[in-house]
Amino acid sequence: MKLQAVFWDYPKFLNKEYLESYLRENRDTDAFNWILARFLEHGRAVDTLTFFSINDIAARLPSLKLSEYAAKKWRRLVEVYASRS
Repeated sequence: MKLQAVFWDYPKFLNKEYLESYLRENRDTDAFNWILARFLEHGRAVDTLTFFSINDIAARLPSLKLSEYAAKKWRRLVEVYASRS
């Protein structure tokens, strides 16, 4: 798990159990979207999909502020993997 790449500046989120708990408690908040956006920008796809379902990503992707590269990459991943779920 490469959480360091996503949260180099937020050490509390380097703890997987803490991060999972935080995501559960903040599912319908801007904080959830902020964490998702950080994963989409800086995380590996395999790590991102550990914490977020492809359907969650697909639903929230249009409203997230991402670089052009990250948005294009994740639109393609959603296109491929959402059809498999």
